[in-house]
Amino acid sequence: MKRAWNLSIEAGFAVSVFAFLSYYFIFVRWPLTRDFPWANLLLFVAGLGLALLGVVRAFRQPKRYQGKVRGPFWGVFGVLIFGAFLYLNFWFSRQMPSAANAPAVGQAAPDFTLPDASGKPVTLSSLYRTGQRDQWVLLIFYRGYW
Repeated sequence: MKRAWNLSIEAGFAVSVFAFLSYYFIFVRWPLTRDFPWANLLLFVAGLGLALLGVVRAFRQPKRYQGKVRGPFWGVFGVLIFGAFLYLNFWFSRQMPSAANAPAVGQAAPDFTLPDASGKPVTLSSLYRTGQRDQWVLLIFYRGYW
């Protein structure tokens, strides 16, 4: 019996490497794929599926793929890359430092000056001193993860 190459494990590893790198070089550009990396997770599923197919093929025909050490090696590396991706994007990136000096809920915001739509500087305290009754000021602070 002729020995054969079990390329699905190597292809699964290559797809896993592409899934890992494509997030940082391609998919991070668009909010749809940056906020939640669904495209990369689908690529990882495809890569791990190919690797699993190769492992199943190797166990069904052990004499044909006998002596191939690189199959489990690439399969384990593909799983490790997937684990590193999950760690970096779902746990490590969400570990933000605490804001010790941030105002509490209900506490007055610190005074600051920013330009309005026409470029004229507006101070927060000047909005309070307009003398109009029932005037509200809404401040939105967005703390992003990038």
